[in-house]
Amino acid sequence: MEGCNLVEEPMQIEEIDSVPAEANLPTVHGDFRIRIFNDPSTNLDHVALTLGDMGGPDPTPVRIHSECLTGDAFGSLRCDCGPQLNAALSIINKIGYGCLVYLRQEGRGIGLLAKIQAYNLQDKGADTLDANLLLGHPADARDYSLAATILNAVGTNRINLMTNNPDKVEQLTSLGVEVVKRMPLIVGVNDENKEYLGTKASRMGHTISDDDLDGP
Repeated sequence: MEGCNLVEEPMQIEEIDSVPAEANLPTVHGDFRIRIFNDPSTNLDHVALTLGDMGGPDPTPVRIHSECLTGDAFGSLRCDCGPQLNAALSIINKIGYGCLVYLRQEGRGIGLLAKIQAYNLQDKGADTLDANLLLGHPADARDYSLAATILNAVGTNRINLMTNNPDKVEQLTSLGVEVVKRMPLIVGVNDENKEYLGTKASRMGHTISDDDLDGP
């Protein structure tokens, strides 16, 4: 119709506020759905990446992954976090359904600044546990109550958990999540992190064997 210009009305503020914080997220590991959960006590945003139906009937493959900027983003060899993140997403995609919960608990819950301070002490000979203690922090300050809330929100509380950390299983179980099976996730072992992983096994109870550390 000549002379007729259609102008799209801008979204109102209240409409923008009502837009769900979730979207499709194609990745190199598969096509996931990303959903954001804000913790008002810290104002930190946490993530659930889901693939497929969370409703079962089989237990949902789940990885609860704590933020590690150095490993996840920069490819640090001092830990196994980046390889664990990638392996978990690949496993979920291969199975065909599952959930990765990404918690903003940098440095086992002590924060990025303190984590790098702990690295400094490790450079001088302290192990990963003693470095935290020397700084006045717990060996592991992480809390998984928000993870349990997120799992319920995405529709699953009966899971197969990808972890080497029995404490994670115990915390989630105490929070009402049924951990049917623990799925080992031993990847990314290298000469730079063998001592770190050995300390997690010998002093923090992680299920990592000498054979795991000596393997390729």
